[in-house]
Amino acid sequence: MPELPEVETVRRGLERQTRGFVIHRVEVHRHRAIASPATPAAFAAALSEAEVGAWQRRGKYLMGQLSRDGDDAGTWGVHLRMTGQFLWLEGPRPPCAHTRVQLFNGTGQELRFIDTRSFGQMWWVPPGQPVESVITGLQKLGPEPFSAAFNPSYLRQRLKGSSRPIKNALLDQSLVAGVGNIYADESLFAAGIRPHTPSGRLSTSQLEQLHRALVEVLETSIGAGGTTFSDFRDLTGSNGNYGGVAWVYRRGGEPCRQCHSPIHRDKLGGRSSHWCPNCQH
Repeated sequence: MPELPEVETVRRGLERQTRGFVIHRVEVHRHRAIASPATPAAFAAALSEAEVGAWQRRGKYLMGQLSRDGDDAGTWGVHLRMTGQFLWLEGPRPPCAHTRVQLFNGTGQELRFIDTRSFGQMWWVPPGQPVESVITGLQKLGPEPFSAAFNPSYLRQRLKGSSRPIKNALLDQSLVAGVGNIYADESLFAAGIRPHTPSGRLSTSQLEQLHRALVEVLETSIGAGGTTFSDFRDLTGSNGNYGGVAWVYRRGGEPCRQCHSPIHRDKLGGRSSHWCPNCQH
């Protein structure tokens, strides 16, 4: 599943490519791709003749501002889920079997939403209505990793007394928004913390190291355009470059890049965890 760096990469691509894009026609090929309004026809009507403005990201959600004749036309929300991706096309091309939504501007350009597993969703939020009242998943999100609200003191307060493994805690979107399996593994390695460590037992020093590591790992991956490990693709169909420099993720049995000990792979909360028994304590 795309995580914060991949979603941020898509946001930047959408901002660059679609700002000023006037949606002339919308074709929905998979009804379940539309979470709100109730019907694909209502979604298509809401976006028709709207101009796309700035894009924002909150956790793994994307939100594009819409206007029509200078007036607010609501918000277009998107969650890529596991395999959703946008593709920008300059000219006509037959849709593939996994094309879920097509948006045309009337001059031959198209923004296409492709989703192999069909878990991705879109919303239209009417003008003046709180976005989180329609995209209800936003209500459950914790602070952004780069925000001032996310800091070692916050982690200490939220994790105090918890027996939950720190890897599981990092995957909890109510603790910190946007982090998933890849960057949880990488951050814990960078901080020298084993994924099984009970959250409440982390020292102040370890929490400071974890906070710093998480921010640095995410920044590095954003700079690399995301990871090669997931089904993620940017608007040009390319995936990121971070996978080539991963320290532990998907490297089970391979030598640690730092100490050469074999990387361990365990299951925690139903998810694979990769870690070095020598570098992580």
